[in-house]
Amino acid sequence: MKRIFLPKGDVTDLVVGEWVLLNGTIYTARDQAHKRMVEEGIPLALEGQAIYYAGPCPAKPGQVSGPIGPTTSMRMDAFTPFLLKNGLKVMLGKGDRSPAVREAIKEYQAVYLVIVGGAGALIADKVKKLAVIAYDDLRSEAIHCLEIEDLPALVAIDSKGRSIFQK
Repeated sequence: MKRIFLPKGDVTDLVVGEWVLLNGTIYTARDQAHKRMVEEGIPLALEGQAIYYAGPCPAKPGQVSGPIGPTTSMRMDAFTPFLLKNGLKVMLGKGDRSPAVREAIKEYQAVYLVIVGGAGALIADKVKKLAVIAYDDLRSEAIHCLEIEDLPALVAIDSKGRSIFQK
């Protein structure tokens, strides 16, 4: 498996169907955070960044994060082209994306990776640091900054717009 170091890693050479191990910094954001970013402005520099469609559950004592499984990505599709235009390069979630998002991924040379649903506890073990950076009133749906180590993901839509869901 190829190791990708975010946010600096080049994702344009990733190929649909390829497994990768993600390392470095990613952000979480779900529906309400996406809506706010579009309506109120983006509270972080998105250039080259990754957003994981998830909201961490509260951590137990001694843990960095509680379970943090992916949410259905299509729920963010209305907001995705705007974020890609503003520099977002990697999205992580589960499920297919709309034709408009596939086209925007191709136009802005980004990628969409899928994370195995139901593996929230395993994913939490890959989180080494976690901090809320925006919209703390949204609680688990706030934007969190995560430092991750060897988070496995599958390239579902590559920068050429090829999709595992369209085969």
